[in-house]
Amino acid sequence: MTSQTNARQVTLPERTNDLATLLRSRRSVRIYQDRPVAREALEQMLEAARWAPSPHGRQPWRFAVLTRQEPKTQLAESMGTDWKKNLQMDGQNEEIVAIRLEKSRQRILNAPAIIIPCLYLEDLDHYPDEKRQADETVMAIQSLGAAIQNMLLTAYDLGLDTGWMCAPLFCPEIVCETLGLDKRLIPQALITVGYAAADPRRRERLPLDRLIVHFD
Repeated sequence: MTSQTNARQVTLPERTNDLATLLRSRRSVRIYQDRPVAREALEQMLEAARWAPSPHGRQPWRFAVLTRQEPKTQLAESMGTDWKKNLQMDGQNEEIVAIRLEKSRQRILNAPAIIIPCLYLEDLDHYPDEKRQADETVMAIQSLGAAIQNMLLTAYDLGLDTGWMCAPLFCPEIVCETLGLDKRLIPQALITVGYAAADPRRRERLPLDRLIVHFD
């Protein structure tokens, strides 16, 4: 066992080839070590996303990847400005607003890498009625969630950790404008990627008997 592995034992538990254990072991991380993530690892995460199920096999998603500090700073600033307006509109105390904004900003700035999953609806089937078209969009959103889960599990299997932030969902136009993305893309999430600096607190899961509402 290398000294590097010894140093990582606390924050990176031993990985497993057992899928059930892998599913239970994945955790959401907010604070990362100052350590870059290899491009190869990020591409392996995206390759895993590529194999998620999708409506009609159309893969209605695209991914933006940030590793340089400049675009991360620009994104944190532009999203923070929009979020501040929303928090003020909600009537939150200015001190609380400032604290929440800074915590969110640091999560983005201190993440070694960021993946932004975006919906891309151009290739989906088109229907003459609003109901079926809306259902088609829902299917695309569901499939994007599956693609993201593939990425999260693959990252953990590679010795990495991740965090799922929903901020882009509330300001997709701002994300596209800031990063110069195609305006047909709809950013849905912000996945931080890196090596955990500390073990996160795990939230308890509801017992299975509360989640199953019908078993015939």
